[in-house]
Amino acid sequence: MREVSRLIEVEDPAWPDIRETLEASPVSVEVLPPDSDLGRASIHQLQVTARSYLGAVVLQCGGLLVDDGWLRVFGSPVGGAASGTPSLARVNQFPDAFDPAWRPESGLVVAHDVLGGVFALNGADPARAGRPGAPGEVVYFAPDSLRWEALGVGHSTWLEWLVSGALDDFYADLRWPGWQEEVRALNGNQGLSLFPPLWSAEARQDISATSRRAVPMKELLGVARDACRQFDGADPGFLGAG
Repeated sequence: MREVSRLIEVEDPAWPDIRETLEASPVSVEVLPPDSDLGRASIHQLQVTARSYLGAVVLQCGGLLVDDGWLRVFGSPVGGAASGTPSLARVNQFPDAFDPAWRPESGLVVAHDVLGGVFALNGADPARAGRPGAPGEVVYFAPDSLRWEALGVGHSTWLEWLVSGALDDFYADLRWPGWQEEVRALNGNQGLSLFPPLWSAEARQDISATSRRAVPMKELLGVARDACRQFDGADPGFLGAG
């Protein structure tokens, strides 16, 4: 196991490149202030270096609120931050103290969207966890299909894609007129519960006809996981602690 200093004190850290990418983004990206102690503890637990995008984000920022907060990329936020966005450590239930034997249950949850969609980084054996894609690939739990989807990219390419403006196409069927105002009214630990639900024929036909209310993200993820078990008899696994 590598000590924190070896993970942080590296040549060519990724954060300057990430910051440049964020500043050039055509979509809104809010960079939350970091808690340096939490960032150091998290990068130590992950055993990744600040040369990686994952290590740089968890070390250097409290998280990213992308596209008016539609999507939250988890980092190491200052406690009591106004946005309410949880940390990567909390979402993935990191141990309270460094544990060299600890690994994410089935993959590392790196972001949530406001509809309960989950972006996760595959672990060493995705097939055993019931997920598509290769080890280290980013996969997406789609709240409208209740399925995991392989995105075909690793973490760094995924992060660049998020802020490139591609989310408009990715979520084209899941957004409605005025969604920005509804999303801005949420805190970082809430999502939007839709009725009829996203996986219903009614919602698929016309998303704008649904009613929407703010709920804790934990509740939204729990409902999606229960729906998977009920409809498919399959458990999608850990979706994040919310």
